[in-house]
Amino acid sequence: MKEATEKLLAKAARALGVAERLTAGEDAEFAVGRAYYAMFYVAEALLNEKGQRFRKHGGVHGAFAEHFVKTGLFDRRYHRWLLEAFSKRITGDYGIESDLTVEDASLVIGQAHEFLGAAKQFLEKGT
Repeated sequence: MKEATEKLLAKAARALGVAERLTAGEDAEFAVGRAYYAMFYVAEALLNEKGQRFRKHGGVHGAFAEHFVKTGLFDRRYHRWLLEAFSKRITGDYGIESDLTVEDASLVIGQAHEFLGAAKQFLEKGT
């Protein structure tokens, strides 16, 4: 595994820790943002293993779908979760009033944990 990939996975794990602490403080809109970034770093890590880097979120989203979902390497739910979390992050970060709840944050955090675990398992296989 490439060094940058390992660093991105570690960053994803740290982002999840922050998201969990924010959720415990009932700060759902910011917790969702950190959980989204955990998923984003996971997708970046996977793409990094293929020698691909992107400057924009849309580039990462699309490339993850193209190289990992359409090829059957990852279930499409991970891409759906990434896009849904991105939408919630936008709401939380840019909305004046957010209707995101602790339950929303907990759901996204759980999905991010699953995505991180699946990515680690995939990368450990060396596939």
